[in-house]
This record gives sequence, structure tokens and C-alpha cells, in this order.
Amino acid sequence: MHKDEAIGAAKDIKGSAKEGIGKATGNDRLAAEGAAERVEGKVQKGVGALKDAAVKALKN
Repeated sequence: MHKDEAIGAAKDIKGSAKEGIGKATGNDRLAAEGAAERVEGKVQKGVGALKDAAVKALKN
């Protein structure tokens, strides 16, 4: 697992929590920030997976 995957997963979880709290409290700004952070985390996880796959491919 590439470090970007782990960091991305953490951002995804943090964003999900922010979004949930924002929705529960009616704070649209916090919910939007959380949603954006979740997307950022998912993208970073994908980049990490690509990097990991590239490293494995180059080793073979």
C-alpha cells in the first residue's frame, strides 16, 4: 500500500464525518467541506493505487 492510499483513506473518513455532522446540525458549509474532503481523499487513494501498480509493474 502506497502512503497516498493511507492518507487518502484518512481524508475520506474525516470528510465523511464532517459531512455527517454538517448534515445533522444543518450546517451546509461544514457538509460541503466534508463532501469535498471525501472526494479529495478518494482521488488521493486512486493516485496511490496507481503509483503502487506502477512500482509493481516496473519491478517485473
